[in-house]
Amino acid sequence: MTMDEASERYKIPLEMLKEYESWDLCGAAKKDMGVWQYDDQDIERLGMMMTLRDIGFNRSEVETYMRLTVEGGRTESIRLAMLDKKREKTLDEIHFKEKQIADMDYLRHEIQKNAKKEKER
Repeated sequence: MTMDEASERYKIPLEMLKEYESWDLCGAAKKDMGVWQYDDQDIERLGMMMTLRDIGFNRSEVETYMRLTVEGGRTESIRLAMLDKKREKTLDEIHFKEKQIADMDYLRHEIQKNAKKEKER
């Protein structure tokens, strides 16, 4: 399948397909009359790239992770460490947002409490 076909069929951004090709991760992808041809393994890898982007990996992190994936099982601990680090960062962000919400709720409560006191006067 060509780049345009893969992009259209699987909703893979062309930019991501170009990154994939530039990283030489195209497993069985080969040029046929000057056009890259993607197989099922390439589509799976591209899906992984999209997932990594969705969970917050930047371009460099995606490339590193994907290169490790291509290397295989002996890189599992490194990939798990990358995911653990991203997970920890995401949890920190969630906890920070939860604190912000709690602070907002406190301020809202104070405003409502003061407004009620004003009405009672």
